[in-house]
Amino acid sequence: MKKHEIVEKNVGLMALLMVIAVSIGGLVQIVPLFFQDVTNTPVEGMKPYTALQLEGRDIYIREGCVGCHSQMIRPFRAETERYGHYSVAGESVWDHPFLWGSKRTGPDLARVGGRYSDDWHRAHLYNPRNVVPESKMPAYPWLVENSLDGKDTATKLRVMQQLGVPYSDEDVAGAQAAVKGKTEMDALVAYLQVLGTSLKSKR
Repeated sequence: MKKHEIVEKNVGLMALLMVIAVSIGGLVQIVPLFFQDVTNTPVEGMKPYTALQLEGRDIYIREGCVGCHSQMIRPFRAETERYGHYSVAGESVWDHPFLWGSKRTGPDLARVGGRYSDDWHRAHLYNPRNVVPESKMPAYPWLVENSLDGKDTATKLRVMQQLGVPYSDEDVAGAQAAVKGKTEMDALVAYLQVLGTSLKSKR
């Protein structure tokens, strides 16, 4: 019996060899990216999220926004004409976890920062139908009522610091005071308003 017949007639062996082949191919494509500056170096002028923006990002995750809104513009004309410059790896090197997403029930938010006013975002989050009558997005009125106490904010910044985000010790020390008394709405709007602004300021 020829060697290839042994593989063809043994489903388990074939499956194992397929997994090995796909794994090697995947590693050959992925591993080099870990050592390329373009994927590891922040875009010029990028700053880490403020304490309030970081809290807003956590609220964005908690409320499941990433389930309907991607944060990654593909390099296709149809996308760049609607949303702006395509996303680059250097914009998200300090994001833990990444929030690129893949589903767009709502529009991509990678360049939403500065596109609308704070008041527009507040009205939209409170009840999307107030500003977009045909919107399918749920309302988030409780964000106005919930206040931040900041008791865990310094810990969040410290963890990010350990992951390579360049927060200073002063940033960590002042984190609780920076968010205490702010509402969850304030935090989420602050986060939305910073999205995509690093690349905008570079261009």
